[in-house]
Amino acid sequence: MPESFSYRDAGVDIDREAEGIRALIGSLTYRRKGAFSMMGSVGHFAGLIDFGDLSLALTVDGVGTKMLVADREQDWSTVGIDCIAMNVNDLYVMNMEPIAFVDYIASDAISVGKMAQIGKGLNEGARLANIDIVGGETATLKGLVEGLDLAGTCLGVQKKGQIVTGDQIVPGDIIIGIPSSGVHSNGLTLARSVVDARDAWEERLSNGKTIGRELLHPTRIYAEVLPVCRSTTVTGMCHITGGGLLNLSRITRYGVSIDYPIKPPEIFRWICESGSVSDREMYRTFNMGMGYVIIAPKTSLPDITALVPDARPVGIITEEPGVRLLGEKFS
Repeated sequence: MPESFSYRDAGVDIDREAEGIRALIGSLTYRRKGAFSMMGSVGHFAGLIDFGDLSLALTVDGVGTKMLVADREQDWSTVGIDCIAMNVNDLYVMNMEPIAFVDYIASDAISVGKMAQIGKGLNEGARLANIDIVGGETATLKGLVEGLDLAGTCLGVQKKGQIVTGDQIVPGDIIIGIPSSGVHSNGLTLARSVVDARDAWEERLSNGKTIGRELLHPTRIYAEVLPVCRSTTVTGMCHITGGGLLNLSRITRYGVSIDYPIKPPEIFRWICESGSVSDREMYRTFNMGMGYVIIAPKTSLPDITALVPDARPVGIITEEPGVRLLGEKFS
């Protein structure tokens, strides 16, 4: 039997991270006095700021250890798309329209060639999300950083009455999944551990791509959900990132039952089988082929699928709390 892999053994303990985040948030007690103060609490996908009739929103995220995949493949031309995607997708969850972005690049030494390739990806991500890159920061941190790290912050805006927070979700709403473009930018620490152990970077999948190239495929940008929210009733949305299906518990106190999951692409099956990773571990680490979720009344389904043709129902909201996958309690 092959060695069994887990995200924690690979170096990322999701439960420990959750404890650390709770400890950090517990210390964030100060609130601005005067105009333009914070709306709501810390913990949703984006932080909201009161701006009169409008609300502003801020997100921050990075590419993570997918940068090491780029290093392995010697191709940094798409990681900028990932950086923007991981930020704007978190804004879309609240129906916030992304408008501006700043990047942060930290490295042990500047490579002009890498910077040019990263810029190419950032520009393409900005085009896909229709945002301006208004600035950024580059830091050479030899001794602190080994290699190169890419992160960014995105600003979004929306009229207050059109924000989607999940507080309108009710039992009976349907859960509509939208496919991912692959692994996206989460779980790469586990994926890389399996690939390294099997020395399989050049192994080819049935689509002809090597494992390395498949892991480098950029994150999907779900810009189409903005017109969805303008055209029909949406009660909640979720970006399936690190933590997999556990992300769904962030947006509602009701139960989430995934009864007809999207079939995971081959790369996920490869990781699962090659690393003897349990299904539960896979679904709490990766998006497993479902990168984004819309929750809405059943009557909204035709409008949603008209605008997002590859979206389809995967489950339902229930009275009983918790996340369930094929009837089995997940959280």
